[in-house]
Amino acid sequence: MKQPTNAPPTAPRPAVRSGGWLAVLLVAVILAVFARTLGAGFIWDDDAHLTANACIVGPEGLKEVWTTPAANYFPLVLTHLWVLHAIGGLVPWPYHLANILLHAMAALVLWRVLRELEVPWAWGAALAWAVHPVQVESVAWISEMKNTQSGLFYLLASACFVRWLRRDATPAFTRRYAGAVVFALLALLSKPSTVMLPVALLLCAWWIDPVLSWKRVRWLAPFFLLSAVVSGWTIWEQKFHSGALGPEWNVSLLGRLLIAGRAIWFYLGKLLWPADLAFIYPRWSGEASSAAGGLAWLGLVAAAAFLVSRRRQPAVRAGWFAGAYFVALLFPVLGFFDVYFFRYAYVSDHFQYLASIGPIVGGVVAVKILADALRPQPTWLVPALGAFGIAVLGTLSFRQTRIYADERTLWQCTVRQNPACWLGRLRLGMMAIDAGDSAEALAQLSAALQLRPNDPDVYVNLGNALLQANRVPEARQAFEQALRLKPDSAEAHCNLGNAYAQTNQVPAAIQCYEAALRLNPKFVVASMNLGSALFRSGRVAEAIPRYENAVRWRPNYAEAHGNLGSALLQVGRVHDAIGHYEAALRIKPAYPDAETNLGLAWLRAGRTEAALGHFRRAVAMAPNHLAARCQLGLTLAGLGQRAEAIEQLQAALQLQPDLPEARNVLAQLQGGQPAANPAAR
Repeated sequence: MKQPTNAPPTAPRPAVRSGGWLAVLLVAVILAVFARTLGAGFIWDDDAHLTANACIVGPEGLKEVWTTPAANYFPLVLTHLWVLHAIGGLVPWPYHLANILLHAMAALVLWRVLRELEVPWAWGAALAWAVHPVQVESVAWISEMKNTQSGLFYLLASACFVRWLRRDATPAFTRRYAGAVVFALLALLSKPSTVMLPVALLLCAWWIDPVLSWKRVRWLAPFFLLSAVVSGWTIWEQKFHSGALGPEWNVSLLGRLLIAGRAIWFYLGKLLWPADLAFIYPRWSGEASSAAGGLAWLGLVAAAAFLVSRRRQPAVRAGWFAGAYFVALLFPVLGFFDVYFFRYAYVSDHFQYLASIGPIVGGVVAVKILADALRPQPTWLVPALGAFGIAVLGTLSFRQTRIYADERTLWQCTVRQNPACWLGRLRLGMMAIDAGDSAEALAQLSAALQLRPNDPDVYVNLGNALLQANRVPEARQAFEQALRLKPDSAEAHCNLGNAYAQTNQVPAAIQCYEAALRLNPKFVVASMNLGSALFRSGRVAEAIPRYENAVRWRPNYAEAHGNLGSALLQVGRVHDAIGHYEAALRIKPAYPDAETNLGLAWLRAGRTEAALGHFRRAVAMAPNHLAARCQLGLTLAGLGQRAEAIEQLQAALQLQPDLPEARNVLAQLQGGQPAANPAAR
């Protein structure tokens, strides 16, 4: 392994052959490994970042992304998502493709950086990093575009800075240095965990020239300044915007040190033996962390002592670089700062996306040193072993991508690997509620409650499952317990309103919905339910602005458009109602209620033939839709199409015999009398 000189070069080095075919091969392998994610859907918090984010799909936009806390702490990623949504809507595969391509480009740039640092087998090291199984979480999870995008800019900044060190004889502000600063800023705007970039650049400078001169080190000042500003903002955001406050984060300094020591070895272990990877790992208890953390720090001290004792050996500098790089890049997520994700686990694969570069590259260098020491050997042996290693890593990653196919698969796999994952039980329970399976929902949420007995979110969803099972008194108790644990829970207020509405206590339901909206004016479901409660109370004019609020904050919510259309039709705003029914059907073409109501609106507008078409479509998509059958029969009767009208009215009366108008018109038709014009009704 070529060692760095003690002084920076004074002249440009010979250009390294580009190896275009190697670049193509690297990208092709990455695409093959992660290709299955192109068929995956949205998971977990993709709704908060994308599918239900008002900055992406609602009335807010890039202005709010860049000027308000709505972007959390990654405005450049939200801008990217905004562009992708503007082009392709909410079809998942373009977002997955963008994530894969960002990861592939990051691997290409890493290759370039390693070549500049004269690391042996740079191409293989970059590919090993890219296809390692711990990277699957970052590439397969759309929300972790934060990682792939920030990683690309982070590595571009590193490439520019290293080239600046290599190519410029004396420190000066050049295009390469300016590029490094710009890319550093772009990385921080994509994800603030890249605040450790200045430390990584310092390590690169030390690798190039062990005798660090102040003249060169001081050029890192702008990078440290940017990182300091972003660090302060992120600490504030995590505490007061994301909500990383409370007993779960009340850990002593000693406790944090112990968690950090254990986390370092955990991440290293997953790199060396990537088995049993999980989306959510078990959250360590205090006692377990104390014992394991103490042993972890003893191990770290022993490793450092070993490196010091061998400091004169050529490979030791590579070991110091890899270890220091690994720990430095992990530092923001080692537990010293409060991160909201620590509510679920202290470790996660996506936390070591960039940090893993150190051990992986260090491992490749170690293999190179060992291969050199074991010479002579057949020339084909080392490349064959390298290809075998890449194939194993790629195969493991390809297998790992299967768990990200959809959210149900993800949480089922997570719960199998980590039965104590209360979040997985909670999410499976929520999906069972959406599927109408109240028995499964109650089983999952009861298990979540045993694991998490004082969590308001669990009580809220348990209440939803009980409400779905028509166990209303128990559901109310669950919602009330959630409010005792978290009085400012808008979801608990809203769902308690649902419990009142289910027992026709509409005034009490209205009060609960209003309380939810006071806490969260953007709460679309509360707006919808309040509008429906007001509508049921005959306060249609008051219901309209509530439905409008729901449509405003979630323009792609078909049911909100449908309900708003019905309220507008009720007050005589026929053409406005038609517009919202049509919007609902554009969003959700298989929506028989909207088809039926649009037909009624066209009847009110005097367009009987148009109405007839919508009634027919509603009946075609839902043959047992009572209102569609009845209105189709009545309209046909008014148009004189006696035979088909009789058929449709008879079908409607089979669904519900107590339909006076349908029965009267059917009697008229069967008696040979003409029916009234439908537009006159």
